[in-house]
Amino acid sequence: MKEYKVIQPKLGFRNRFQQFEDLLNQHAREGWSVKFIGQGWASVVLERDKNR
Repeated sequence: MKEYKVIQPKLGFRNRFQQFEDLLNQHAREGWSVKFIGQGWASVVLERDKNR
């Protein structure tokens, strides 16, 4: 079974790409993988196995 998480990144204007990468890497360490990224990074849908 899968579980999903929707996040709305608040990145600011400085180092936007680095902050976005750091955010994705942080969630990846917790077992999340990116399922969908909304236009303009307005929202990101993450997925992981619930029974891990």
